Amino acid sequence: MNQLSSSLEASKRNVPATMKALVAYGKNDYRFEANYPTPECGPDDIIIQTEACGICAGDLKCLHGAAMFWGDETQPEWVKPPFIPGHEFLGTIVEVGENVTDFAVGDRVTADQIVPCRECRFCKQGDYWMCQPHNIFGFQGENNGGMAEYVRYPKTAVVHKVPADMDLASALLIEPYACSKHAVDRAQIGCEDIVVISGAGPLGLGMITYARMKNPKTLIVLDLIENRLEKAKEFGADIVLNPKETDVVQTIMDMTDGYGCDIYIEATGHPSSVTQGLSMIRKLGRFVEFSVFGEPTTVDWSIIGDRKELDVLGAHLSPYCFPFVIENMANGNLKTNGIVTRKFPIEQWEEAFEYASGKHGDFKVAITF
Repeated sequence: MNQLSSSLEASKRNVPATMKALVAYGKNDYRFEANYPTPECGPDDIIIQTEACGICAGDLKCLHGAAMFWGDETQPEWVKPPFIPGHEFLGTIVEVGENVTDFAVGDRVTADQIVPCRECRFCKQGDYWMCQPHNIFGFQGENNGGMAEYVRYPKTAVVHKVPADMDLASALLIEPYACSKHAVDRAQIGCEDIVVISGAGPLGLGMITYARMKNPKTLIVLDLIENRLEKAKEFGADIVLNPKETDVVQTIMDMTDGYGCDIYIEATGHPSSVTQGLSMIRKLGRFVEFSVFGEPTTVDWSIIGDRKELDVLGAHLSPYCFPFVIENMANGNLKTNGIVTRKFPIEQWEEAFEYASGKHGDFKVAITF
């Protein structure tokens, strides 16, 4: 389609022919483009005008070339450049395909970050978040993400309506909090459990406010940064500890008559947090690993097997979690205040990514349009 016909087609659609976007071409090769082609709407598609997009730790790791995205000698490349990053986004529908019946122009929506194929073994048995092709918004060109003015939701996307009156700072946390909910659900928290959550970044805070709803006997949060510990306390932690200042393993053992905590949720992505957790968890305890790691982690597997017989559980994405999170954000059960600390226009994406690293003390940083 030439530029003239593209412009004419876009005018019929009430959207511009081009848009502002951040485009990833390779490792450390992200470029702001002021005139990137606007996505076209097929008969089963939805086009949204993006309201804002949060920056995830995964976005930072992808920018800087982490092997889990770009591959190495042990794993293939997973990303498909050029692509538009961003999976923590929402917006308003500006166009729907002729076959779309559940959504209409004007609806405020977001979507699960995975775009399931609906055809693989996992999708057919309901485990869509483990879809074998595993395409996710913001990492492949056919599923461009939210760091652009417009985004296409294809037919198989898992789309959810967002209340029009929900404040943007809360709405930006729907996707992270949905991941947090899944991790906590994996832990199967009961009212007699002593629970330790290691890490009080945005995802850890989402775990804390949701875990508080489970009413554990004691909810303990670990982090190295004091303002995160203060926020953890505000969000429902009973006890907060800084491993730089306290022997947290010994403290937990002393609190539990030498047995250890019942549940340990790892949300830092640092190897030391894993070994710390294995040391403080009791025999027959549950260890939930949520994080993405930037380096290999070595542990003594005899602790998991022969010495403690632990249940070690992974947590990936946010299956079936969005409706609960949206409802409980709206009614105030899930705390969100003060987590989104800065917003930047797309033109200032480099500054936004710098602040998203946490080096300036921010919890969550977003790009707006």
